[in-house]
Amino acid sequence: MARRVPEGPPPPPVVQRVRIRFAKRGRLRFTSHRDFARAFERALRRAEVPMAYSAGFTPHPKISYVGASPTGAASEAEYLEIGLARVVELEELRAALDAALPPGLDVLEAVPAGPGSLADRIVASAWRIELPGVSEAEAGAAVEAFLAADEVGVERLTKNGRRTVDTRAPVVSLVVSGAAAGASGTAGPSRAILDLVVRQATPAVRPDDVVAALRAVAGLAPAAPPVAVRLAQGPLDAHGTVGDPLAPDRDSAAPAS
Repeated sequence: MARRVPEGPPPPPVVQRVRIRFAKRGRLRFTSHRDFARAFERALRRAEVPMAYSAGFTPHPKISYVGASPTGAASEAEYLEIGLARVVELEELRAALDAALPPGLDVLEAVPAGPGSLADRIVASAWRIELPGVSEAEAGAAVEAFLAADEVGVERLTKNGRRTVDTRAPVVSLVVSGAAAGASGTAGPSRAILDLVVRQATPAVRPDDVVAALRAVAGLAPAAPPVAVRLAQGPLDAHGTVGDPLAPDRDSAAPAS
């Protein structure tokens, strides 16, 4: 029996790869990864981006997502890579995509993809976590208890059922960096602020897992759901600082002096 093949010519090859940093802000932090993927593909069509497509009976645009944030968490450092069928001007591409996406899903930067895998550069994430109704002293005591433990397991519901995840091992640093005023700067309850750096692991340890661990070791109980913002994700240096994963791409695109 003859093998079926798609009709028509094969899709054009990828001639330009672009790496994009975008943010999830405000109410749009509640979009899931699947929601964002659908919105982004619609934005590509509205902006008339010359996408390259996979071959086969159901071609898909060449998009690679890296390290998507959990639903409900805001982020200033989300990344993806697209493959284009023709070369475009990158600032025009960034502006067109940003205009085609709803406010709160904001395209911040587009750079030409350099050598190497973007996913291999995503080693750790830096988070800011606000704990409503928790004082700095309460947060500090809980953090001290957490860091003193060799292992802190929390139970998580996964697609394969409930499992216990060790939240301590992937945490590079966790500090109380201060406290914020009440909502909109009012005189309401204070919010302790945590700065968290956590290595990418399988399964990934999320900010809500760390907050659950603080409850387990010290009974810490915020008055309302914590607010988490990912500030950075990328390589991790010897000092525990998360770097910029697009820096090598900018360096390789810079003209030689």
